[in-house]
Amino acid sequence: MARPAEPGRRALLDAGTALLGDPAGPSLAGMSVNAVVATAGMSKGAFYQHWPDRTAYLVALHRRFHDELQTLVTAAIRDLDPGLPRLTAALTAYLDGCLAAPQARALLFQARHDNALTAEVAARNAAFAAMVEPDLTAIGWQPPDPAASLLIAMAVHIAAVENTIGAPRRDLRETAAAFLRHGPDVGER
Repeated sequence: MARPAEPGRRALLDAGTALLGDPAGPSLAGMSVNAVVATAGMSKGAFYQHWPDRTAYLVALHRRFHDELQTLVTAAIRDLDPGLPRLTAALTAYLDGCLAAPQARALLFQARHDNALTAEVAARNAAFAAMVEPDLTAIGWQPPDPAASLLIAMAVHIAAVENTIGAPRRDLRETAAAFLRHGPDVGER
């Protein structure tokens, strides 16, 4: 009979999260299977029962982080109609979720530069863009795709800065909101 995936899988993901959230810990690129299993207090055999290799593990770690963020964002916008208030609520929930997660810097910024995660990062960006396109359309961005792409870049940058200093950067958040608020008609002024 096969062993159940939990709690071992969760313990290994928690170990990776702890390593990435530790300022003295390894970078995403430098995180080894040995470090993960040592932190989890498990064997390498246990690791390989859950993932065929380190790359599959990093993808799972990245997915879990973004699934948790998506849950926060979805809850924040659930009862709002498409438009600027909903978009601002989504951005705030995303940034607050990243700020509360010490591993965010690695899983947002470093993941963008890790070949093993390129497809996963692109998929998450596409999913977020699809989530905000109704909001961007409602506030006048036509087509909404370029604005969604820039919003993602701004959000990742703001999250990285905030995660580094451990506090919100209200000036950056307000600038992102102003970008959205003043939107597509800026060139006509």
